[in-house]
Amino acid sequence: MTEQPCAGGIVFDDAGRLLLIRRGRPPALGRWSVPGGRCRAGEAPEAACVREVAEETGLEVEVVRWAGRVRRDAPGPPDGDGGVYVIDDFVCRVLGGTLRAGDDASDARWVDADRFAASPLSPGLAEALGEWGLLPR
Repeated sequence: MTEQPCAGGIVFDDAGRLLLIRRGRPPALGRWSVPGGRCRAGEAPEAACVREVAEETGLEVEVVRWAGRVRRDAPGPPDGDGGVYVIDDFVCRVLGGTLRAGDDASDARWVDADRFAASPLSPGLAEALGEWGLLPR
């Protein structure tokens, strides 16, 4: 089974709200998730995280620390080649930029705990963030 390295950014604002994007492509099309995507050939996961957050949200971030790793099934044909996404997630701090949806994101927003709980989330997101102690306030 083919493994595809990926990276995601877990970003909070000063109020403890979590940055989420609505996925504009499979997998989990239309669902809310943290920004992220595939690592390019030879790209470190930390660098992919910073790049993907910028592409999908317009925000410039820096990686603070590694949060954890999840494995998710990748879409099969016609949307992908199947296999498994191996996703390293990183806690990040905002350095600048203006929040706006871009690239594969159809929307981007800050969410508090109530809005997070009421949102249609990507499978396993709430469980992973809860396990890592990284749920929004």
